[in-house]
Amino acid sequence: MKTITFSLVALIFVVCSNLNPKKTMSSTSPKISIHSFTVQDINGQTYDFAALKGKKILVVNTASKCGLTPQYEDLETLYKTYKDKNFIIVGFPANNFMGQEPGSNENIADFCKKNYGVSFPMMSKISVKGKDMHPIYKFLTEKESNGLEDSNVQWNFQKYLLDEDGFLVKVISPQTSPMDASIVDWIKG
Repeated sequence: MKTITFSLVALIFVVCSNLNPKKTMSSTSPKISIHSFTVQDINGQTYDFAALKGKKILVVNTASKCGLTPQYEDLETLYKTYKDKNFIIVGFPANNFMGQEPGSNENIADFCKKNYGVSFPMMSKISVKGKDMHPIYKFLTEKESNGLEDSNVQWNFQKYLLDEDGFLVKVISPQTSPMDASIVDWIKG
């Protein structure tokens, strides 16, 4: 009788603990896709990420006066090489690190075109960290939204890789070249 009573109590405990609303809600929270975002491009036009369904996406925060600014050249090479293979790069200029992106959207667009021939989509300047962080970067950096991991934007040219369904799959260090095998192999895969 004691065994049956103990088993019954244990069963009730397991059933009740599985009914805990907090546990149920957190374990079933759906990931958000980047496809649910719209932003302003560098020319002030609406840019809808839903139009990128079916493409692998590399999102990168950029700056014109940074030691890593020459990465624009490799980003452009990567884009030109794979843009016809369901791949796109989306750049977000940001002035969060030592004032290294002080210009207006027009200045940034001119700089990118003149110095690096940038043809991949560039968005309006935003904040990628702090109290005024743009919602798309909250998505990219918060596991609760992206379903993969929490991260901090370490510096200019941090890269976020998103799959064809718009879900985050990897965060790449700012110092890692856009032409690094880990990125190229992911695009080809």
